[in-house]
Formats: sequence, C-alpha cells, structure tokens
Amino acid sequence: MNIGVSTASFYPLETELSLENLGKAGIKHTEVFFNAACELKQSFIDMLTDIKEEYGISVASVHPTMSLAESFMIFSAYERRYREAEEAYRRYSEAAAQLGAKYIIMHGGKPNGILSDEEYCERYMRLNEITKENGVQVLQENVVRFRAGDIQFLRSMRNILGKNAAFCIDLKQAVRCGYNPFDLIEEFSENIKHYHISDQSTASDCLLPFCGSFPFKTFFDKLIEKNYGGSCIIEVYRNSYKEYEEIYNSYNLTIAKLKECSYNSIDLKD
Repeated sequence: MNIGVSTASFYPLETELSLENLGKAGIKHTEVFFNAACELKQSFIDMLTDIKEEYGISVASVHPTMSLAESFMIFSAYERRYREAEEAYRRYSEAAAQLGAKYIIMHGGKPNGILSDEEYCERYMRLNEITKENGVQVLQENVVRFRAGDIQFLRSMRNILGKNAAFCIDLKQAVRCGYNPFDLIEEFSENIKHYHISDQSTASDCLLPFCGSFPFKTFFDKLIEKNYGGSCIIEVYRNSYKEYEEIYNSYNLTIAKLKECSYNSIDLKD
C-alpha cells in the first residue's frame, strides 16, 4: 500500500510547482491533477516527467480538468460530443502512461442525466477501451452531486459490470453523500482500486489526516484485512490548512500509522 499527496492539495498553485513542492519535501507518491487543457501539451508532460524523475516520485493516477464537464461531454445523448470526449480521454491516458500512472479518476455524470444505468456503463466501458490501449484504467469516483454519489448507483455499476466496475473512494465525499466510508469499503472492496483520504470533524468535512477524528488505525487495519494493495492519496483543499508544512507533517503521520498497522498485522499472522 502506498501513501501519497495529490497535487490538487496545493491548488491554485500551478501543477508543475505543486509536483516540485512534493519532491522537495521528500514525498515520493502522488496523483497529478490537471487544471488546464494546455497542461496536456507534450512539452508540459515532458516537464512533469523530468520533475518526477529528478525527485524519484511515482504517479499513481491522474485527474482530468474536465471533471465538471464530464456529464455534458460523456454522458449526454449527443454522440459527436461524446467522441470528442473519447479523444480527450485518449490524450489523458497517453499522459498518464508517460507519467507511469495506472488510473484516470472520473467524476462522471450528474443525477439528472438522461442515460439509463446500462447506457452509462456502456459509455464507461467504451472509455476504458480507449484508455487501456495505453495501459490505463478509468475509475469512477463517489462525488457528491454526481450520479456516483449515490450508493445505489455504485451497486448498479457493480451489478452490471462486475469486476469491470472500478472505483476511487474519496472519504470526504462519502461523508458529504451521507455514507459511512467503512460501509463502502466493506461492500465494494473488490471494486475499489484507489482512495482519496482526508480527515473530518464536527466543524469541517475536509481536514488533513490526523487533524480531525477519523479513525485511521481502523481504516488501515480494514484495508489490510481486505488485502488492498493500491494507493491512499491525501487530497484536501487550500482552505484545509495554512502552511504547506502542515501537509508534510500530515503525510509523515499517515505513513507512520500505516507502518504501525502493517507491523501489527504481520505480528498477528506470525
């Protein structure tokens, strides 16, 4: 299991500077969140590649800048617009592959979309056919005010697609949707490929890990029990902290807690 920090946590700092910040702080794992279409230019991807190689950073996943438009672009009745979205995702998959990332994180369609669950899943699989040409998989994220914010829709995707339904579970989004994250882990463990992690309190649903009340020991113990071997990426907003150093401290605490849980798990097996 790998712990990392998303470049999105530094937004609105530019993507390349965010990646460089992580490298200078000794953080070796990340998700790259693209924030402008121009960041898909080959020269920009080459620059990100140089930065990650200079600091020895591995990239687990990428997040498109078109998240808010995905419902309109991908999950509408207008086929021509969908084909444009396919080409955009093809380019994201090329960028992801160059950076060494396995996943593209998708917000997906809005609840008022006209496609049936079956049609939605067909579009999702068509995207995956495009991205897998570059060895990259599209993950559906559980984002509030999107279709996948509803646990019933996640169940529908799983029932229709089986193991081909692949999810990114975001802890803060689960809370915003009114679900206990542990219920999602228990029910969808075979479909979950990636996590966005953060903390929460009665005052805020998005804090850096170990700044709130979320039971991270229980969380990591559960992931170990489920044999999860993917990434847990810290993703927060700029108003979740004051100084960058708080991110780095949170990352180190998270690493330490995972090591503690992993060590205890090994002891129990022995």
